[in-house]
Formats: sequence, structure tokens, C-alpha cells
Amino acid sequence: MRFIYGDDDLADRFINWLEEFTPHLIAAAAIFILGLLLDKLVLKVMNKGLSMRRTDVTIHKFLTSVVHTVLFIIIVVMSLSALQVPMSSIVATIGAAGLAIGLALQNSLSNVAGGFIILFSKPFKCGDYVKIGDSEGYVDAISILYTTLKTLENKMIFIPNGVVSQSTITNITADDKRRLELKFSISYNDDHNKAMAILREMLDDEPKVLNEPDKPLVAVCEHGASAIILIMRVWIPTDSYWEIRYKFLKEAKERFDANGISIPFDQLDVHISK
Repeated sequence: MRFIYGDDDLADRFINWLEEFTPHLIAAAAIFILGLLLDKLVLKVMNKGLSMRRTDVTIHKFLTSVVHTVLFIIIVVMSLSALQVPMSSIVATIGAAGLAIGLALQNSLSNVAGGFIILFSKPFKCGDYVKIGDSEGYVDAISILYTTLKTLENKMIFIPNGVVSQSTITNITADDKRRLELKFSISYNDDHNKAMAILREMLDDEPKVLNEPDKPLVAVCEHGASAIILIMRVWIPTDSYWEIRYKFLKEAKERFDANGISIPFDQLDVHISK
């Protein structure tokens, strides 16, 4: 049996459906908009509370990222429910989608797990200068999926948390003290004791040099093929590492030159035979 509707009947049916569906659509839109506003409010209050408690910046950013994601999922589910989508269907759809997404995005799930591992093991925090695999930079943020590093060239590197949790991590700024080690080459014809005394004077003139955990060391460490190798080891504040390193390299050259200490360099002698 076939039912044939005229244009007027179709228009009436559509208007009736629209009248019935519009309140649900308005309710869903209202829930979604209010939910987003509530999400912002919750995150604002959360940020303020964590800041007052002086929570570690790393944990702070990670927790807000997780809460934002969970709240957004809840908002979407409530909006669908307001559209009269059966809750059983929503749950079944979420379950099926979760299974499919879980199989398709195993790496993403490992990144989420890696984020929690980083959060609780605390190999580094935001602001630390770290080396992860072949990448290094200052830790800018740790989100659900990625750890973000900012390089010295102000480039952003996004490393999956799963990779981070399985990589060898070098936290260069974990301590407030760092040992600086420099080597200087001098000629075999020069007085190595005089050169060592010059390096000790350079250390004495630098107020940022630390005597703990070890006193500064200047010694002969190697008899090279064409030079005597002097080594200088000294503890300095971590935040002044590069400043003092470059300063010592410059001053050592200038003081050696002023005292007649030569720094050998490779030379190539070419003999032409007829």
C-alpha cells in the first residue's frame, strides 16, 4: 500500500516536525553554549586555586588540559541527550567509537598514559632545559598528548608523550649548580705552570665561581701530539653557565696572548720535489 502526500501535506508535516524539534534544538544549543561558558569558569577557578596553592606549573597545565577535555565530552553528551537522542544509543555509540578509536589511535592512548607517567615521575618541569632524544630546549608545556619544547632559536618542538616517557631524558637545569669543564692547548715550548697560574687568576677574578661541591681545578690532563692540554673544572650557577663559558674562552685567549703563551693550531707543510 502506498501513501501519496501532496505538497501541502509535506509542508504541514515538516512544520509540525520543526515545531516539535525546535525546543529540543534550542535546549541543546543552550546546553552547549552554557557548557562552554561553564568550562571556562571552571578552568578559571581551577587555575586560580592551583596558583594559590603554588602547584607546580607542569602539573597545573596538565590537569587543566585533562579537565577541559573531560568537560567538553560531557557537554557534547548532554547536548545530544537534549536532542532526544536515546542515552542507550549515545552510550553504545561512545562505546563502539571508543573501541574503534582505541584500536586506531593506540599511539594517542600511549601518549595519554605517557603524560601521566611524566606527571607523576616528574623527570622535569616547565621551564627546565632538557634534552629528549635528539631534541632539546626549554619545557614550555605538557598537555594530554604532547610535551612542548621551546628551542634557543624560539622554535616549538612537539614531542608525543609516549615517546618522551620511553626516551632517555637529560635535565640540564635540574640543579642550581653546574660544572663547567674547558680544555686549553698550549705549546710544548711554553711554561705550563705559568699558563695554569693565568687560568687560576682568571677564576679568582670571577665572583660567580663556586667552591662547592668541589673547589676549582686547573691541571695538565694530556700530552697531545702537538700541544700540552690543560683542563679547568669549576662549579658555577646553572643560570650563568653559557655567560661564564663564553667569558672564560675569550679571557683565556686574551690573557695567554698578553703573557706570551701560544695556542698551537694544525699546520700543513707541503714539500715540492722536482
